[in-house]
Amino acid sequence: MTGSASDLAAADITVSGVEQADGLSTPATSRPAPPGGEDSPAPPAVNGRQRIADLEQEGEIAADYLEALLDIVDLDGDLDLDVEGERAVVAVVGDGLDLLVGSRGETLEALQELTRLAVLQKTGVRSRLMLDVGGHRARRRAELRDLATAVAERVKAGARPEKLKPMTPFERKVVHDLIATIDGVVSESEGEEPQRRVVVIPAN
Repeated sequence: MTGSASDLAAADITVSGVEQADGLSTPATSRPAPPGGEDSPAPPAVNGRQRIADLEQEGEIAADYLEALLDIVDLDGDLDLDVEGERAVVAVVGDGLDLLVGSRGETLEALQELTRLAVLQKTGVRSRLMLDVGGHRARRRAELRDLATAVAERVKAGARPEKLKPMTPFERKVVHDLIATIDGVVSESEGEEPQRRVVVIPAN
């Protein structure tokens, strides 16, 4: 049976929401999933070895939750787990996963939030876990870097601000990070979700 978007609501998560965050790395370890089946602050520094262990635990909890969800929506995928800096990273790898990405990655953002809530429910600690599905974030990051570079050049040449289309928190952070590396321009976000967008402005 083919899963539908409404099937995502089957996840029994009862904890209050957490703030969204973004970032992604190349996965390091892999485990199979069953067939069918604006960036928050970093947490306080703790013992490095213990922190890595805690993040690995977050990834394992997230993987268990996602395995169950993949089974519910009748999709196949492998789960790659990694730790990058101060966050766990989980990627669902496979074909035919567009249902879990959605238009402009909005379903992926919602699924990431649900996965963080699953971790919070188990650990009692708010998670900054990053989720990717089908390589969407990696592809989108490359596209956004090209876009931000072109916009920065136009803004510097014309000395006039330029507003980008509304973006998800992940997309906005990619643009902000790129603009921060370019002399002569700065960026800021304006508006409210889901219409929040990046504005690129001449530095002087």
